[in-house]
Amino acid sequence: MSGSPHAIGLGDLPLIGPAVLTLGVFDGVHRGHVTILEAARDAAIEQGVASVAIAFDPPPDEVLQNGVVVPRLAPVGTNLRRIEAVGITHAVALRFDPDIRRLTAEAFLAALAPAIEVRGLVMSRQSAFGWNRSGTVVRMQAHADATGMSLVVVEPIEIAGAIVSSSRIRRAIADGDMALARELGVRPYLEGTVVGGDRRGRELGFPTANLEFGYAPALPAIGVYAGWAALDGPGGALDRPSLVSVGTRPTFHPAGEVLTEVHLLDFDGDLYGIELGVELVARLRDERRFDGVAELVSQMRRDADEGRAALGLR
Repeated sequence: MSGSPHAIGLGDLPLIGPAVLTLGVFDGVHRGHVTILEAARDAAIEQGVASVAIAFDPPPDEVLQNGVVVPRLAPVGTNLRRIEAVGITHAVALRFDPDIRRLTAEAFLAALAPAIEVRGLVMSRQSAFGWNRSGTVVRMQAHADATGMSLVVVEPIEIAGAIVSSSRIRRAIADGDMALARELGVRPYLEGTVVGGDRRGRELGFPTANLEFGYAPALPAIGVYAGWAALDGPGGALDRPSLVSVGTRPTFHPAGEVLTEVHLLDFDGDLYGIELGVELVARLRDERRFDGVAELVSQMRRDADEGRAALGLR
């Protein structure tokens, strides 16, 4: 994949000057990421310089492994906003391409100049960057000793006996375990453009917004979920109680494609063409095939009641 419109090349970096740097994919900005970002923020404040987080896009695995697509916990723009919310001065999506891939860790840091003068680097204990992932903590410590750059090493965060990671959160979401994903620091989130459907939901009294994604989302296990939607674009307030269906609608389409549909509770309006974000809070049930419309509508009413309860609305 070529990356999102947010991603820029090395030659297009904004002029920032002296800074403490941290880098990675930062997909989802989970609890482990936050610990690293906070360390970069604090080190920058101590040195009196800017803090910079570089988020590689596309994820390096998509460039290093031909044909691999990494499902995103959130679109790049959302990740950048979450990074800035931690207190990082500059969150930058940098396009990871074959040219960057070939740079050693030291050459990459040098290539950031003159836009970014790296005064400090913050890494997690298990991270590495640069050609063949040779930029380990040990090698970067040697580089720091030789150049006067500071190096801060952050220990990984463990929850329930395992390290917090984006891949672990993706597995939790794929299993429909919204509670574990949230415990690990990510509120499962989907964002897409509302496109036209067959209007079946409106005919049944439960109009749905069909989402078309501009990125590869980490979709949850097929089923029905309760969540909060934002109607005022990316970064908007997630304040509309909703039901989210991820599935094939087997009652009407026995062999259909997987669709993501959002029903906003107690809302009536035209959503076509808007960018809709939705945060998944709780899994309500599996998808199932119903014997008829009446049985389906009865279940949808129960879903609405259970969804409100899951969202704390009754």
